[in-house]
Amino acid sequence: MRLLLVEDDELLGDGLKAGLSMSGYTVEWLKDGHSADSALKSNPFDLVVLDIGLPDHSGLEVLKKLRKRNDDVPVLILTARDTVEDRITGLDSGADDYLVKPFDLDELCARLRAIQRRHSGHSSPVLVHGELTLDPAAHSVKFRDEPLKVSAHEFTLLHYLLSNAGRVIPRSRLEEILYGWNSSIESNSLEVFIHNLRKKIGKDFIRTIRGIGYMIDKQT
Repeated sequence: MRLLLVEDDELLGDGLKAGLSMSGYTVEWLKDGHSADSALKSNPFDLVVLDIGLPDHSGLEVLKKLRKRNDDVPVLILTARDTVEDRITGLDSGADDYLVKPFDLDELCARLRAIQRRHSGHSSPVLVHGELTLDPAAHSVKFRDEPLKVSAHEFTLLHYLLSNAGRVIPRSRLEEILYGWNSSIESNSLEVFIHNLRKKIGKDFIRTIRGIGYMIDKQT
């Protein structure tokens, strides 16, 4: 999942980027509201973690502009203010969830998984597709009730395709999810990950849509 982190505190932002990356997210970190607003206008993200107390352009302004554009990307807001009024303001501005500083990284990740599930229409935290089971919280995959060993990139790719079963995902979008703005991309790396997954779970599980991208068929 590609996540935009907007946090001006250097120490907290650095720690969040490292922790969220270790949890399997491809994290883009910005430190001001204007940059965040521009990024959200021009780039697709799966999740946003947004600090309210930004120095130049408040997080609430960024959030309100985002929702005014009818962009429904899930947003979790962070704040040091813990009053009922602050929580109501954030949620009424379009936030999907709210977390007060200081907080635990595990709780943040659990809340992100929850809002992503709701956004994707999945009631269960575990994704099941035929003989394949993927557990985002445990970062594990089972195939035919046996643990399946996958790399970090293979897990990210499989998770995204399963979460969007029935939709064709363009190649460029999958590369954005696997890598970040500052990462170099080898020309055939995506094909290598797809090939490896097909070897492990079957060549027909992930379909190639020639000239566009890849998809996993939705179960009927």
